[in-house]
Amino acid sequence: MYARRSRFLTIMLTLGMAFFYIPMIMLVIYSFNDSKLVPVWGGWSVRWYQVLFESEEVWSAVALSLKIAVINATCATILGTMAGLAMVRFGRFRGRTLFGGMLVAPLVMPEVITGLSLLVMFITLNQLFGWPGERGFTTITIAHITFSLAYVAVTIQARLTGMGETLEEAAADLGAKPFKVLTAITLPRLTPALVSGWLLAFTLSLDDLVIASFVTGPGANTLPILIFSRIRTGLRPDINALATIIILTVAVCISIAAILMLRQQRADMLDQQLAEREEA
Repeated sequence: MYARRSRFLTIMLTLGMAFFYIPMIMLVIYSFNDSKLVPVWGGWSVRWYQVLFESEEVWSAVALSLKIAVINATCATILGTMAGLAMVRFGRFRGRTLFGGMLVAPLVMPEVITGLSLLVMFITLNQLFGWPGERGFTTITIAHITFSLAYVAVTIQARLTGMGETLEEAAADLGAKPFKVLTAITLPRLTPALVSGWLLAFTLSLDDLVIASFVTGPGANTLPILIFSRIRTGLRPDINALATIIILTVAVCISIAAILMLRQQRADMLDQQLAEREEA
């Protein structure tokens, strides 16, 4: 029975991995296709990588996306941390239920509704106050912060709930002021959640297409919008080259993170062994 179950799980795992990675492998292979027609194989070539690196439009979209993603991740992490602290550490306060509901609303709200509501808001602000003058970098950044901070807040809230208040209460009993407790005890213990929230917000911003397409304007194309607009006119080999570079970048980042985590685990195990030896 165990062998059959193991064989079944192995087959399902293999099929699942194939479902995810075979399309990526095919995309990488066809990025080296010499033909202008993506489905037609014309031999091995790196010409489309050269075309990609010479495209100012692509690199402008990459720079804009990275700039928006960094600002969005930083602001969303700050605001999301404040919201998470308010939900967990401030106890019961008037409007807490409403605040919590509004905080998690972007998580379940369809992106089309979010993008449309933000578009209406920006149009109304422009008519009333003349700001924003045009939609682009500023409006996209504000829109991304609006929905990203909800993800950060949930991450911070879960971390705060799990780590308890024992150390904070002990520090307060020893005379530490609230700000000192926050900076010396709470925030250092929140570091994993802060990093996770920042990376999550950064990834969501780079990946967003629907909301950005509502709040952007002429001349402000993020990378997802650029890729989508090019695909609508037909598949192009340089898009395959761009996707291959993105896949390679993600794979390198994941490998570095895995190596760092493995080293940290080994260091923790070594420290534990040393502590056990000292106790013995």
